[in-house]
Amino acid sequence: MTRLASLAEAFLFTEGEPMAITRLQKLLSCTDAELESALVSLSKRQEGSGVALIRTSKEVALSVSPSCAPAIRAENEKEHEREIGDAGLEVLAILLYRGPSTRAQIDYIRGVNTSTTLRTLLARGLALRTENPNDSREYLYHPTAELFVHLGVSSAKNLPDYEKITGELKAFEEAKEQSDSAV
Repeated sequence: MTRLASLAEAFLFTEGEPMAITRLQKLLSCTDAELESALVSLSKRQEGSGVALIRTSKEVALSVSPSCAPAIRAENEKEHEREIGDAGLEVLAILLYRGPSTRAQIDYIRGVNTSTTLRTLLARGLALRTENPNDSREYLYHPTAELFVHLGVSSAKNLPDYEKITGELKAFEEAKEQSDSAV
């Protein structure tokens, strides 16, 4: 596989969702023909693996291959049957009352690693992951519109005791920052 195809694969993997072909071309600093050649090379490399290159006229993405999709779908269905549990409820409360948060911020508030819980909430469509405009190395997690619909509110500000809880959460974080800086 060519270096350009390897870079395309790395960018698509890192993105984790469909990417505009024009954006990928800019990231790779290549011509239309070079990009086409790289994508053909990448697609051939993926044949017979668990990952496939998916293309439309405007986007390209890495996805689960059709041969592996049934197994992945079955596992996702099992995941959806399980309760989100107290950990899931705690993370959702943080996202609802604190607002967009990084995983590190959520871990800090809960005092434990939340990566598995976040993955479950993302899979269920209760949380959304976006790029952090302040630090491209991490993501921001947000509550989804589907979560608000499920809760029957149009905004986080309509949640019970919103002002009180957001104030207490802010005070908690400020107190912890002060104690950390004193050490």
